Amino acid sequence: MSSQHVGDAVTVRFFLPSPALAPYISTYYLTEVRGPADTTVQDWLHPEWANVRFARNPRWQAAIGSDALREPPTVIGTGPTCQAAHFLIGPARIWGIGVLPLGWARLCSGDAALHADRFTDARAEPAYAAFAPLLDTAFTDEPDPAAEAARIDAHLLAELARRPPSEDEARIRAAHAALLDHEVGSVGELAERLSLSPRSLERLSLKAFGFSPKLLLRRQRFLRSLAQFMLDPSLTWIRTLDWQYVDQAHFVRDFKRFMGMSPSTYAQLDHPVLRAAARARAAAAGAAVQALHRP
Repeated sequence: MSSQHVGDAVTVRFFLPSPALAPYISTYYLTEVRGPADTTVQDWLHPEWANVRFARNPRWQAAIGSDALREPPTVIGTGPTCQAAHFLIGPARIWGIGVLPLGWARLCSGDAALHADRFTDARAEPAYAAFAPLLDTAFTDEPDPAAEAARIDAHLLAELARRPPSEDEARIRAAHAALLDHEVGSVGELAERLSLSPRSLERLSLKAFGFSPKLLLRRQRFLRSLAQFMLDPSLTWIRTLDWQYVDQAHFVRDFKRFMGMSPSTYAQLDHPVLRAAARARAAAAGAAVQALHRP
């Protein structure tokens, strides 16, 4: 299954993984930027789960949080984020793979917290070894998105088959489901839902999700509000607020924490990639942002 949205210079297509991979991978997505060689689009990506992205001969720069823009490696492994990622892209075809928390535990290695809010060379970092070969196998001389997505899926199915499930798999599944429940608003409620002590919950969160339970809940609340605005920019921020926000000032503080700018500044910027992605993603996978995706 796929869906796409076409803007003036940007096309984003989303493909769903095979059912066996659905608990581990949110989507495969192809971003295509068209235009003359000097074409450049930029955007600011909201916090999300881990991702792996790769392209042939890309012209791009990226930074997470307050870091300076720099040229990333050809295959980028990005851990879970709680800060915005600023990026610039020239004409290119870029594949991305959304790695859910359970996917991190099964397909990656090491605690997610060690890779949080940073990107690295996935071909040199052992944590992303399962994804490193894809640059050499996914692309064809004649672009064929469906066939490329199928090759990515087949590669990861093979990786899944040779990697045993995490011993924490059941708890990670339950924790992810609880994070997606907007009725769960505190660490105490989350721990009670999972029948875990606060210390055990903290360890599980850092290992598979990358951040503390408190920060994860805060991030989910923020993203529920941001997703509404991304799908309908005509909405005022006050109409997008999640019910857990006590007032608009509360939301503004979170916005600055996660995006590094005020809501009004963000709304004034052009978002050629994220607008296209939000609509296409919602059509294909049922959620405008990855962190709200239900496996």
